[in-house]
Amino acid sequence: MAAYQYIARDDAGNEFSSLYTNVESVEALRSELVKLGYVLVRARRQRASAPPRRRVRPREVASFAYKFGGMYSAGLSIANCLETLERQTDNRAFRFILADVRRHVEAGASLRAAFEPHRRIFSDFFLGMIDAGESSGRLSQSLEASARYLEKRVELQQKVQAAFVYPLVVGVLCSIVVTCLLIFVVPVFTQLYRKMHVQLPGPTRALVLFSLVLRYWWWVLLPASGGLVLGIRRLFAHPKVRAHWDRLKLQMPLLGPWHRHILVAQFVRTFGMLLAVGVPIIEALETAGRVAQNEAITRIVADLRQAVRAGRSLAGSLRAYELFSPMVIQLIASGEEAGILPEMLGKAADLLDRDADRLAASLLVKLEPALTVLMGLIIGLILMGVYLPMFDYMAHLR
Repeated sequence: MAAYQYIARDDAGNEFSSLYTNVESVEALRSELVKLGYVLVRARRQRASAPPRRRVRPREVASFAYKFGGMYSAGLSIANCLETLERQTDNRAFRFILADVRRHVEAGASLRAAFEPHRRIFSDFFLGMIDAGESSGRLSQSLEASARYLEKRVELQQKVQAAFVYPLVVGVLCSIVVTCLLIFVVPVFTQLYRKMHVQLPGPTRALVLFSLVLRYWWWVLLPASGGLVLGIRRLFAHPKVRAHWDRLKLQMPLLGPWHRHILVAQFVRTFGMLLAVGVPIIEALETAGRVAQNEAITRIVADLRQAVRAGRSLAGSLRAYELFSPMVIQLIASGEEAGILPEMLGKAADLLDRDADRLAASLLVKLEPALTVLMGLIIGLILMGVYLPMFDYMAHLR
């Protein structure tokens, strides 16, 4: 694909110039302009500009969805909405993406197809809602529902981050204290024991070794740490490892129940919103399973799709899985019987969110003293290793 700086003429004979990206040739550019009602006068190939390397945050996507839905419901065309929001955003990377989406829409592509190259930014859920909104003629409602869902996702991420702020701070402080002890305190005692000709016990020798590595081989530790992080990320990207990790997260003693509530709430909310805008139940299950990004949910969704195709009820099929609580199953059963399944799925997700908040608060109450004791234990073991030769020396003098 290439980019072309071109001059075109409209039906009134007025010429204008612009830049068109992601087009294969001049002939392809000519055909795209004909679809828009323009005649190509001259084109010059240019090097396509790369998108700026800046992160697009979920909150920016949620704000975009709200504004897009509001402007579209007010009667503006899709191209005008995208152009206005493109000029309004301060994030250059997001502006580049919106410009690309707008050009595809102006070339006659559907909104789903225009957003498809940027699936990583907008998610499978957003694309599914766009597709459903275009098909049912309820695009503004789909955009508003997407914005509400994305805001819920942002709030969930913030709650998760807030839950781990205290453990992270304690871990960083503990690392700083341990590093300072190994770099500044241990060498002083090492020289003292060397002058006293004291035989060092095993724990002290280990501390001296760690101190030497930190002081003289730190330049090796930095790239080694980066390589370790990269290796772990690649390892977890492997399907089998990812599947084992997904199961482990659900079975952890303290974090497992909390993670199960969050996972089921996300799946149920996504499924309900997709059904509410007219997505068929089979497609809604598939999209909600992809959004959950968990191997257990993926396997359950595959079974649910077969059960629904066979004519069995959704609630009856879910009873075979311990992941879904009786409360969720009962709400789904009531929704199926009364014909208000999307509403009941939303209520189930809200109840699960509240339970997850209570579990997070309870978890922090248990975690704070445990981390404080662990930090004191680590520092105490280091100090014991430092002073242990001194105790042996004093006992020898006696």
